[in-house]
Amino acid sequence: MKVNNPIRALGLDNTAGEGLQSMGLVIARAGLGKTAILVQFALDCMLLGNKVLHVSIGQSVDKTRKWYDDILSMLTDGEKIESIPEIMRNRMIMTFKESAFTRAKLEERLDDLVKQDIYKPTCLIIDGYDFEHNDYASMEELRGFMGQRGLKMIWFSAVSHREDKRVSANGVPAPCHEVDDLFDIVLFIKPEGEAMKLDIIKCDDCAVHPGTSLGLDPATMLIQKN
Repeated sequence: MKVNNPIRALGLDNTAGEGLQSMGLVIARAGLGKTAILVQFALDCMLLGNKVLHVSIGQSVDKTRKWYDDILSMLTDGEKIESIPEIMRNRMIMTFKESAFTRAKLEERLDDLVKQDIYKPTCLIIDGYDFEHNDYASMEELRGFMGQRGLKMIWFSAVSHREDKRVSANGVPAPCHEVDDLFDIVLFIKPEGEAMKLDIIKCDDCAVHPGTSLGLDPATMLIQKN
């Protein structure tokens, strides 16, 4: 099966390598395709043989699964993820209600999976984390959680608001402007008229430099080839 994942244009293939750990963030206004970007990173991890735990906050398993089906179908010749069991084994979806997610609850549920030898992820997606009502210490705990659990990568999504003009010295917009130093990679989805751009605000290991913008296909949210 040939999979051409344009997310590799960022040159992040090595961040999931042995001994390397990174924490990434995708920021955008509501409804602009953050999950689509996270799923592309997740699929890349899965195709490299890493196990991914996709934590979906405030969204159903079925809706999250559909993102994987749709994006994998676009990256291949229309194959569904269910028809590729070796990839399916590398993904688990875990859901939380918006008010119920905490690091402690995530740890408890993950412990159950690991201790029963059901599933041990190496990459973690946390889609829908509430940055507005969680402080620096909470995010620092999740950064520590990555090290304690031997995770290679954690990706988060965050919702920005047009009217909130706060921004960090590095150019990271609210609500993540006060935690930006905890992230190795920060990407910002920005609509420009009919076009969509992916701004590279921060990236310690990218092949493209911070300040660069990549085009996104507005229909699929895949990175466009130059």
